[in-house]
Amino acid sequence: MAWHKKHLITLLLIALFTIQAPFALAGFNDFFKGVKEAVGLGGELSESKIIEGLKEALEIGTDNAVKLVSRADGYYKNPEIKIPLPGAVQKVEKVLRAVGFGEKVDAFEMSMNRAAEKAAPEAKALFWDTIKKMSFADARKILDGRENEATLYFEENTRDRLAKTFSPIVHKAMSTVGVTRYYQELDAKVRSIPFAGSMAFDLDKYVTDKGLDGLFLMLAEEERKIREDPAARVTDLLKEVFAK
Repeated sequence: MAWHKKHLITLLLIALFTIQAPFALAGFNDFFKGVKEAVGLGGELSESKIIEGLKEALEIGTDNAVKLVSRADGYYKNPEIKIPLPGAVQKVEKVLRAVGFGEKVDAFEMSMNRAAEKAAPEAKALFWDTIKKMSFADARKILDGRENEATLYFEENTRDRLAKTFSPIVHKAMSTVGVTRYYQELDAKVRSIPFAGSMAFDLDKYVTDKGLDGLFLMLAEEERKIREDPAARVTDLLKEVFAK
């Protein structure tokens, strides 16, 4: 078949990326050999071609993950990643609802999720920058690794930087969507109730950490889709290749 060479390279590499854990190591080598024979290619792929194909798959996965969490209700209506009330608030939640602050509690919870949704788009640029800098050794480790190997790679290489990027955005977003105001109102109410104590905790850090937890969870889900189904959430080019 007279396929375009670039299409073949992309097909090979995305196919390799979909391999499940049981095919790792020796199984991976057998599968690699079989794919090459099926399309009539001999010899090893160059490092640059392996990285090129993997990067395309990772760009698709990270783009999808960021879009999922940054859309309206991306966090708030997804039970897997919804940011819950902080432990300090949960301890006094019944008391707050009992004194008529139920709506404030609900508004506070929703506003935290809204802040995370506003901050999430900033992750895309950092993810893609990390992809550009990926080495051949990194690519091979991801190809041969666990079903969430790429997610673990991103978390190791971007989490700290994302936290620094997210924190000021989350802080600003919380002011915009009312998180800070709702928190202050709830805390003031708690302080006015005898023996209720205080809700003191680092609100910025809490929302940032939970927001990143949710982002990486969705990234792992996108990685799973790519590994299990090459046709899932791909570019038009990849859809055309797999259709053939």
